[in-house]
Amino acid sequence: MKRRYWLRKDETKQLVHDAERFGSDVSKLLKRGAELLELEDGKAIILVGGRGLFIRGRDGLFPALTAVDLLQLRRVVIDMGAVPHVANGADIMGPGVVSADGGIKAGDAVAVVDERHGKPLAVGLALVPGSEMRAPKGKVVKNVHHVGDKAWRFFQEKVK
Repeated sequence: MKRRYWLRKDETKQLVHDAERFGSDVSKLLKRGAELLELEDGKAIILVGGRGLFIRGRDGLFPALTAVDLLQLRRVVIDMGAVPHVANGADIMGPGVVSADGGIKAGDAVAVVDERHGKPLAVGLALVPGSEMRAPKGKVVKNVHHVGDKAWRFFQEKVK
């Protein structure tokens, strides 16, 4: 971790504005203030009440895996054969998709969950609409943040 500091009011307002695209009102969550943790790899983690809420990186602002249920992201369900690949950072391919929320549009942030337990494995960027996710080939979701990546390990180890 490079540094950790509280966001100013203007930074918090910008965060609320940027987070509107996830369809959840985060302004209520941010009333108590938010902390920003800068990591060595250029990513930043935004914490609210000690809980990871967002990750900011070269792909922009995305929800953290710890906030998937809180923000009620639309879901893409993958088969169990795809789980180890997604957990290693692979993008989600059409043949591995079991189902997807029909309301997903290309460009939306989505939660990728396994079919057996429904546990969030990754947060990604939808490349195609939800109705086209079960494609016979090709990438359908770009993996942005997954179980086992640096930010996830950071949440598990250091943010207490």
